[in-house]
Amino acid sequence: MLSIATGCSQSNPSQGRTSEQSPQTQEAASTPQPQSGKTKVVATFLPIYLFTKAVAGDVADVEILVPPGTEVHEYQATPGNVKAIATAKVLVKNGLGLEQFLEGTVKNAQNSKLTEIDASIGIKPLNEISPVVKTTPDEKDQEHSQGNPHVWLDPVLVKQQVTNIRDGLIAADPANKATYEANATAYIKELESLNSEFQQTLQKNPTCTFITFHDAFPYLAKRYNLKQVAVVQIPEDQLSPTDVQNAVNAVKKYKVKALFSEPGVDNKLLNSLSKDLKLNLRTLDSLETGETDPQHYFKAMKANLQTLETSCK
Repeated sequence: MLSIATGCSQSNPSQGRTSEQSPQTQEAASTPQPQSGKTKVVATFLPIYLFTKAVAGDVADVEILVPPGTEVHEYQATPGNVKAIATAKVLVKNGLGLEQFLEGTVKNAQNSKLTEIDASIGIKPLNEISPVVKTTPDEKDQEHSQGNPHVWLDPVLVKQQVTNIRDGLIAADPANKATYEANATAYIKELESLNSEFQQTLQKNPTCTFITFHDAFPYLAKRYNLKQVAVVQIPEDQLSPTDVQNAVNAVKKYKVKALFSEPGVDNKLLNSLSKDLKLNLRTLDSLETGETDPQHYFKAMKANLQTLETSCK
C-alpha cells in the first residue's frame, strides 16, 4: 500500500493546512485562562495535549499552543504563545526536535519558574529506515536531526510518554500526585488494550508493505511488522509532468496496493495518482488534527487500524 501523509511535510496552501492562524484561533489556542488556583500547563500540539489532558484530568488547566491541523514543523509562535508560556507552571513537549519554534518562544517568555517535560525521554528514536526516492532534484529534505519524532503513533511508546508526563506533573504539583497516578494508570490500560487489538488484527496479514510520502509511520510499522519500503518525496504544487511520472514509477516499482491520504488534506496529485494507478485513495491519520478529547487518540488509531486491515489484505 502507498501511504501519502503530509502532516510534517512542507506547508502548502492547496492542502488546507497552514501555520497562519486567524487572531481568533491564536487567542483560543494560547490565551491564558482565568485564575482558577489550578496548576497551569501548556502542551505543544494535539497528541501531546491529549496525553497531558488525560493525566491532568480536572486538577490542572491544560492549554494547547499549536492549533490542531496546523503544521508543527513550520509553526511560527504568536505573542499569545509567549504569554501562555510566561504564565504557565509546566510546558509539555514531544521532543526529538519536533517543536523547533519552542526554544526562542520559551526564551522570550522569561519564565524562570517554568518546568519543561520532554515526553520522549527514554525513547530510542528511529532514523531513516527505508530508502528515500526523490522525484525532483531540488526537493527539500524534512530534517529530523534527532531521529524521527512521530513516536505517538506507536501505542507502546505512548505508554512511556504518558509515564513521563505523569512524573513531570507530580514533580511540579505533588499535591495532586494521587490523581495524576490514577489517571495515567487508566490511560495506560487503554493503550495496552489498543496495542493488543493492533497485534491481533495485523498479524493476520504479516509483512504488509507500504510507501509513504511523509515519514510519519516508521514506529507504527516496526511495532506491528509492517514494512515501509520507501519514502517518496514529491512537491505538493507546481508539478511538472516529469514529477508526476516519477511518482507513478516509484509506486509501480514497489507494487503498491492502496493510496493513503490524511484527514483534511485536499491534494489534486493524490486523486490524479489514484486514477492513473487504478488504486483506492484511503485515509491514514497522523493525529496532528482532530478533537481535543483525550479519547480522540483511541478513536483515530482504531480508524487507522481498520484502514490498515482493509488495505493489507
